[in-house]
Amino acid sequence: MSVDLRNLALAAAAAGTLVTGSIALAPALFAQAAPEVPGAPDPERITGGTYMADPAHSLVEFEVNHFGFNEYFGIFGDVEGTLMLDPADPASAKVDVTIPIASVTTASKGLTDHLLRPAKDGGSPDFFGPEPAPARFVSTAVTVDGMTAEITGDLTINGITNEVTLEAEFTGAGINPMNKKETVGFEAETTIMRSDFNVNYGIPLVSDEVELEISVAFEKASGM
Repeated sequence: MSVDLRNLALAAAAAGTLVTGSIALAPALFAQAAPEVPGAPDPERITGGTYMADPAHSLVEFEVNHFGFNEYFGIFGDVEGTLMLDPADPASAKVDVTIPIASVTTASKGLTDHLLRPAKDGGSPDFFGPEPAPARFVSTAVTVDGMTAEITGDLTINGITNEVTLEAEFTGAGINPMNKKETVGFEAETTIMRSDFNVNYGIPLVSDEVELEISVAFEKASGM
């Protein structure tokens, strides 16, 4: 059987051109398909008004030291509350949020149950008990420095209120593509002593010091 070398060479050249063209075109196709992230840490995107916390995307992480061996984490979800913002006067911001203690979750069902276990023999629960009141933070002063702020306020846990200061950072603003609402995001951290709130079980084997990491998305409810 004879082979037409000229036709074979032309076919190979055409195939090479097709492959090369596809490779060259691929980045453009992927670039067109990639969605744009709707939020960005741009203060110019923030408009004034009242914002409501998005419970599905807001949480508080707690961290304690366990027996001096390692750090242990847990999460409170379903955060609710309001944030009032005026871009022309950031220091006038006010935040009032509640954290349902009963929503606590950890990596261990046994530990989660222990945190919410009823008291034994009529005494006080080891931690929060089965029907704990939500924690609440109400700001009293805000000091803004660029993209960060110190937010001082009253934190109530277990029926006891103490002043704490959150080190907060603005993390993003934009339009939520799912519900078309203006949304702003913040992260914050602080450290508390749980004995200040009469949650004393296991100290010092389980640390008195508790680190809190907070991540909250607020959706605009009304303008100024």
